[in-house]
Amino acid sequence: MLWWLIGGTRGGKNRLRIIKKLREEPMNANQLSEELELDYKTIRHHLDALEENKIITSIGDGYGKNYFLSDWMEDNIKSLKKITREADMDD
Repeated sequence: MLWWLIGGTRGGKNRLRIIKKLREEPMNANQLSEELELDYKTIRHHLDALEENKIITSIGDGYGKNYFLSDWMEDNIKSLKKITREADMDD
């Protein structure tokens, strides 16, 4: 699943950037949009995919909803690094 979300899809690079940013600190969609210089709707699309696949989790509602890495993702960060190397992505 992680390989498909990051290395196997067109949006994988942006999903990787979101994961890296959330690893630094929890953020809401607007903060991520500003930090990564991506359209808010693009960020929301990727957040939905990552949350649906248990890569990230959230607390709160609406614009105040904060996202952070799930325990599963924290436990599998080495796998993410391996995938980014194999997919020839900047890690």
